[in-house]
Amino acid sequence: MYDVEEVRKDFPILAREVHGKPLVYLDNGASSQKPQVVIDAVTRGYAEEYANVHRGLHFLSNLATDKYEAVRGKIRGFLNAPSEEEVIFTSGSTEGINLVSYGWAVPNLQAGDEILLSVMEHHANIVPWHFLRERMGVVLKWVEPASDGSLDAEAVIEAITPKTKLIALTHMSNVLGTVVDVKTVCHAARERGIATCIDGSQATVHMPVDVADIGCDFYSITGHKLYGPSSSGAIFIRRERMDEMRPFMGGGDMIADVTRETVSYNVPPHKFEAGTPGIVQMIGLGVAIDYMQNLGMDSIAAHEASLRDYARSKLAGLNWLNVQGDAPGKGAIFSFTMSGGAHPHDISTIVDQKGIAVRAGHHCAQPLMQHLGVSATCRASFGLYNTTDEVDKLVEALELCHELFG
Repeated sequence: MYDVEEVRKDFPILAREVHGKPLVYLDNGASSQKPQVVIDAVTRGYAEEYANVHRGLHFLSNLATDKYEAVRGKIRGFLNAPSEEEVIFTSGSTEGINLVSYGWAVPNLQAGDEILLSVMEHHANIVPWHFLRERMGVVLKWVEPASDGSLDAEAVIEAITPKTKLIALTHMSNVLGTVVDVKTVCHAARERGIATCIDGSQATVHMPVDVADIGCDFYSITGHKLYGPSSSGAIFIRRERMDEMRPFMGGGDMIADVTRETVSYNVPPHKFEAGTPGIVQMIGLGVAIDYMQNLGMDSIAAHEASLRDYARSKLAGLNWLNVQGDAPGKGAIFSFTMSGGAHPHDISTIVDQKGIAVRAGHHCAQPLMQHLGVSATCRASFGLYNTTDEVDKLVEALELCHELFG
């Protein structure tokens, strides 16, 4: 039985007050709070166990290396990747997607080749492809969501042309909460020999993910949303695609031998991991993944689905609130504007005075904002520790905004 009140006790920050009010943290889509076990792991990593990995034979180096490398197996299991060698450590999804852009796309694409994107993408899954458009003449093609915010997998497949070489999609929209049927797209793309890059930054936080079942070539995750430390993350890369890649960054760990005349590279995954990594951050991510799996990803998903349904009904009762997107099966993420004069920044500032943390702006999704016809929205994004009582507090604060600006 999922006991959210017991879960909340694991997160020390939830006991604090903001502006004299109990903190209601609804900015999980940007970054989540950390359980005590993660905080303890990071503290212990620096205070008692720190050394550089892979480079030493002394006790602390071996200890740090063992703990660091153990995380690879945890992520493999978390994503159901076929092997640990297909898990590349990164600082987050942004680095992971850039690795695909520089390491796979640059040597494999040419002018006129097409990359297929949805309008819902986060900038981290847009800007690296714009680099290729600017520098190589690659063409970006866009698929728009339906009026309810859903993205039809068949519409993506129908947009494929003989020039399509890569499909880059979010698994869950960070603005609308839309869950995309990436499995259908990836299987269709694979039949056509087209590579697929899935941004799993939001999806892996809220539901079980199986990359073997999805059939994607690349799948990125980011630790700071997964209740882990900042600057931690990973990307799954199918072994066949690794063979088509060249290293993105050069330095320590990714080499086999270096001479004055030549360089030879290490085997994957280390071939794509240059320099001293975020050792303690990655260890913390491993602890965060353990924490989530101990709770049960299905249990987390069920709790958040219940929150989503409760919040949907409560927000629907505010006829002056314009909620953007309501796709079937969406995640517990709500972006909205308010009729009248309240800008999203005004809304965020006022609800903050009630101790409620929400986000306002374009959420690194400006093409989607343009598609929706707004410059910004206010976003409430829920996590595994949020409650229906916090939904009620959000509604009360929004009603106050409406009174002030109505």
